[in-house]
Amino acid sequence: MALDIVIMAVGKGTRMKSARPKVLHQIAGRGLLQHVLQTASMLAADRIITIIGHGADEVEQAIGAPGLRFVRQMPQLGTGHAVQQALPELHGEGTTLILSGDVPLLEAKTATALVDSCGGQRLALLTIDLPDPTGYGRILRDGHAVQGIVEHKDATPTQRQIREIYTGMMAAPTAHLRRWLTRLTNDNAQGEYYLTDIVAMAVAEGVPVVAAQPASETEVLGVNSPAQLADLERRYQRARAEVLMESGVRFADPARFDVRGELLCGRDVDIDVNCIFEGRVELADGVQVGANCVIRNAVIGTNAAILPFTHIDGEKLGVKIGAGSLVGPFARLRPGANLGEEVHIGNFVEVKNSTLAKGAKANHLAYLGDATVGERVNYGAGSITANYDGANKHRTVIGNDVHVGSNCVLVAPVTLGAGGTIGAGSTIAKDTPAEQLTVVRAKQVSLSGWRRPVKKK
Repeated sequence: MALDIVIMAVGKGTRMKSARPKVLHQIAGRGLLQHVLQTASMLAADRIITIIGHGADEVEQAIGAPGLRFVRQMPQLGTGHAVQQALPELHGEGTTLILSGDVPLLEAKTATALVDSCGGQRLALLTIDLPDPTGYGRILRDGHAVQGIVEHKDATPTQRQIREIYTGMMAAPTAHLRRWLTRLTNDNAQGEYYLTDIVAMAVAEGVPVVAAQPASETEVLGVNSPAQLADLERRYQRARAEVLMESGVRFADPARFDVRGELLCGRDVDIDVNCIFEGRVELADGVQVGANCVIRNAVIGTNAAILPFTHIDGEKLGVKIGAGSLVGPFARLRPGANLGEEVHIGNFVEVKNSTLAKGAKANHLAYLGDATVGERVNYGAGSITANYDGANKHRTVIGNDVHVGSNCVLVAPVTLGAGGTIGAGSTIAKDTPAEQLTVVRAKQVSLSGWRRPVKKK
C-alpha cells in the first residue's frame, strides 16, 4: 500500500519578525523543515511532497534534494487549500500522512504509529492534552468517539475549555482524502479552507476517526516566535544530553551544551560548560573537553584532553587527535590536522593540513600549515611555516627530534633533517642537515651616537 507524505511548509511566520521563511530557522544547526524531512525519510514513503508558499524560491533552493517534490500554494487560503495543491502528486490509493514543516521534533516512531492507526481505512489524528491549549484546534468528542475539530478562533467559550488539541498532523486514506478535499468550503470566521473540516465529513460517512498521541508534548510543539524556537532548542539539547548521560557521559551542566550533528562518546567522557559539537564528532574513552570549546568534524582519541576555548574545525577533511594528546587552551585546529599520540598543541597555536607524529610539541604562539612533523619535535614559540607563495601551497617536512627555536620562519618547500636544531630567529629557505645546528641571522650591530627622532613642535 502506497504511503505519501505531505509536509505543509507554507507559512510566513509573522511573529518570527524575520525576512527568512519560518521553516528555514534552525534548531541544532538544521532548518525546521530539514528536521521534518529527516523524520519523513525514515518512514520509507513512496513520495514526499512539500507544500511551500512564502519565500518559496528560497525554501526550495535551501532544501532541494533528489526525489523531493515541491508544490506551491499561491495565494495562501488555508490548510485545506494547501493540501489541495498536493492532490496531483498523490497516489490514487493507500495512505497520506500530513506533517507540519514548523513542528521539527516529531519522532519517527510517533509518525509510524499514526500511519498504523490509519491502516488505509481510518482517519487518524495526532492529538495531545495541553495545560494551555490556546491557539490550537480543539478535539470534539461524543463520549470517546471523535466527532470533529473546531479551530480556536471559531470555538465557543465552552469549547475553548477543552484541553485535547489537534496537532496539525493526520493520516488519511488517500482515496477518501481526495474526495473530502474537493468538498471543502470557506464558510468560517477566517474565510479559509480548513483541513480540519474533513473530520466531520468522515464522521458523516461513517469512516472511523481515531486519535493517536505522542510520547511527549515536545514532539508536537510548533515554532511561531523566537521564544518558541529557543524553547525547542533547549528541549532538543536537553534530550540529547540525557541520552549521552545514560551512556556514561558526564556534563558539568547539561543545560549548557549544544550538539549540531552527531556526537559519539565512549566511557568516562567529561564535557565542561558551553561546548558546541557540530558535524560528526567522536570522543573516545576518557576524553576531557574543557569549557567553551567548539568542535566540528573531529575524531579524538583515548584520554586526550581538549582545554578551554579551543576551536577545532575539520570541515570536509576532518581533524584527528591521537590518544593522550593535549590541545589548548585557545588552540585552533583546522581541516587536515592529524595529531599522533601524546602530541601537545598549546595556547594560540594553529595547525592546518599537517601531520604531527607521536610526542611532537608546539606549545605556544605558532603556526603549522601543510607540514609533516616527526616524533618528539619541539616547535618553538612564534615560529611559522611559510607555506603559501601567493599562488600555490608548499609542504614543510620536519624530521624526528628536530628542535625549532623561537621566532623562526620555515619557507616551504623545505626539509629539516632529523635531530637538527634551528637557532632562534632563523629564516630557513633551504633544506637543513641532520644532527646539526643551523642558524640564519644578520650580524648584531650597535650604533653609538644614534638618537631617536623627536617630534617637531
